[in-house]
Amino acid sequence: MSNRIVDGWPVVTGHEEEIARAMALEGPFYAPATGVQIADVQAAFGMALHMHQPIVPEGRPDGGSLRDADLTSYLDYMMRHQAIHDNHNAPVFEWCYRRMGHIVPELVDAGKNPRIMLDYSGDLLWGLAKMGKGDVLDDLKNVTLDRRYWPYVEWLGTFWSHPVAPSTPANDLRLHIRAWQENFAAIFGFEALSRVRGFSLPEMALPNNPDQCYEMVKALVEAGYRWVMVQEHTVENLDGSPIKRPHLPHVLVARNSRGQVARIVALVKTQGSDTKLVAQLQPFYEAQSLSGPQELCGKPVPRCVFQIGDGENGGVMMNEFPPKYKSVFGHEIERSGVISLNGSEYLELLAGLECCQDKFIAIQPVWQHRVWARVGNSPSPEAVAKAIEECRKEDGRFYMDRDGGNWTQSISWTKGYERELSEIENVSALFHEKFPDPQPQSERYRRALIHLMLCETSCFRYWGQGIFTEYARELVRRTRAILEQG
Repeated sequence: MSNRIVDGWPVVTGHEEEIARAMALEGPFYAPATGVQIADVQAAFGMALHMHQPIVPEGRPDGGSLRDADLTSYLDYMMRHQAIHDNHNAPVFEWCYRRMGHIVPELVDAGKNPRIMLDYSGDLLWGLAKMGKGDVLDDLKNVTLDRRYWPYVEWLGTFWSHPVAPSTPANDLRLHIRAWQENFAAIFGFEALSRVRGFSLPEMALPNNPDQCYEMVKALVEAGYRWVMVQEHTVENLDGSPIKRPHLPHVLVARNSRGQVARIVALVKTQGSDTKLVAQLQPFYEAQSLSGPQELCGKPVPRCVFQIGDGENGGVMMNEFPPKYKSVFGHEIERSGVISLNGSEYLELLAGLECCQDKFIAIQPVWQHRVWARVGNSPSPEAVAKAIEECRKEDGRFYMDRDGGNWTQSISWTKGYERELSEIENVSALFHEKFPDPQPQSERYRRALIHLMLCETSCFRYWGQGIFTEYARELVRRTRAILEQG
């Protein structure tokens, strides 16, 4: 598969069997290629860069109607209107999206061992192609397909248009998961997709409602993902206590109101989500402070610090990250006593010690212990709902709603957006009514799917009321119009 866009639309469906085969391939992929020996690792660190730009109906400076506006990448809009707000940063953003395709080869060719994980939304990948920036994608192909470089660069899967998981219908999350895999394979191929084993949650938003979390984890596992990155304060031990060994792998246990359980390996992102932590290579220095391996699976296991940050936002990331990254991987790391590992590479090394998921530390979404302590061993939807309501009345801090846990608890993706959420949920229900089963070969299905996913982009609720919520309503209108055709 080589077409990025078909008839003006991104490839988001139609290759289910090929994707299932690619995701079913067993590794290890990275550790044999890099040659790292677990015995040589005392401590490690890994970093991921998150990249996203929404697709919007053309935002017009003159305030004109959105009804007939073309869909465009917000990056494209910023490029063409650089005198407005902070849009002058658009060319720098574009460079940020391509620069790891240059920096990593430069270091590898110099005999160094860089590492980076990349998380690009489907919105951004489509938007780059749509605005004629296929050369950016070609630069990324260099570190995705070339055997000299891909062992050092790990792509992470994500939801296609960057929705917030706790407040997005579970059935739609499945669509986002598959659409991203389709889109990635259309650009980079199935062989590259077979190495995408980790998953990055937009806004680090982990549902803590039992049913929503279960459906999400189940969908990730069924789609072939092996692990997910979670924020430290969004999870707890099964007894409700804070996690105590964040630098070791865990297993996220998702139990629903009927007692069904889904599990997936979780790598814990520590501290807050200040992009400066990644831009200034804080994980490298934190790894140096670790005293050595800890026991896991009855064996000494090296600890690994994981962080993720926006790869383009903020002056520090825009300007200071490249020289700092080159400094650390160019010479600082060589005398530090630590190394860098990407997520799957770290897990592959542990698997070589026969240290796998069934022996990892079990955790669950935050606040769930309080619910299960009340429900006991006989869960039911009624018992869980009652327990949640009792916990709310007992403690004003308790939350188990459509916000879930995320990178910052100071911003709500639901309060003030009730109208938008209701409209999105209604059009989602209509979508599943019209298409109870996927119709990959149907153009109408594909257009409706793309528009539905675009409605659910987190940006439409992150920036407050105004033009971005108007974008969401217009996309809902277009989705409904497609669904009601014929």
